[in-house]
Amino acid sequence: MRIIDLSVPLSARCQERGKDSTIPQIEYVDHKFGGKQMAEIFDCSPDDFPIPGCGWAFEILTCGTHNGTHVDAPWHYGPVSGGQPSTTIDQMPLEYCYGDGVVLRFTHKKAGEKIDVDDIKGELDRMGYTLKPLDIVYINTGWDRYWGTPDYFYDKPGVTRDGTLWLIDQGIKLMGTDSSGWDRTFKEQAKDFHRTGDKHFLWEGHFAGIEKPYYQIEKLANLDKLPDFGFKTCCFPIKVEKAGAAWARPVAFLED
Repeated sequence: MRIIDLSVPLSARCQERGKDSTIPQIEYVDHKFGGKQMAEIFDCSPDDFPIPGCGWAFEILTCGTHNGTHVDAPWHYGPVSGGQPSTTIDQMPLEYCYGDGVVLRFTHKKAGEKIDVDDIKGELDRMGYTLKPLDIVYINTGWDRYWGTPDYFYDKPGVTRDGTLWLIDQGIKLMGTDSSGWDRTFKEQAKDFHRTGDKHFLWEGHFAGIEKPYYQIEKLANLDKLPDFGFKTCCFPIKVEKAGAAWARPVAFLED
């Protein structure tokens, strides 16, 4: 069995300047500093340790829960979801986090383009696959190739409100994308809103979760290394109390 990493790193090198992200700051505390700390605790010399002068190393992070690969919970979309108080990430049922994976491929889509119900149905027809409840659906846009660049956040295709609701109606509780967010480029959504006056165009994929609750993974990677289906996958988020999202390390299990 091979295990495929589906995450991007939580890195201070990735300049995420989106409205929902901070720029991650990671302070690396080295072994020399750790040795001085430990020497005070153990009332000894730093040179008494197995590697003289070296103690523990650790890191101090300042970042948002949407930095790096992460899972969004309904609380992120609004205080109410499906007519009930929205769940936070620590309330996510764990059975949603492990199951059969399905990859829908939309690498032909350009920045700002919609992935709608007909696109999803067409891709499933191509694959010869019928979704079942608790499948974990991954949207392969290929946008992970832009990770670490300005294009990664601002320009991307995304799933529409109707596309999101259709997936939820098939029993999908967890879905994800290899771009920076589930929605297409914000400026294209804004154009549609001002052109039509239809408020459903505003953050349409996320706000679909106000009507019907679901969880989503953002900033996936390596979906091109997976088959269309026939593999197991898991994505367990860190249990951040009362949070709308949390970091995760999704993986896929492929049998040789």
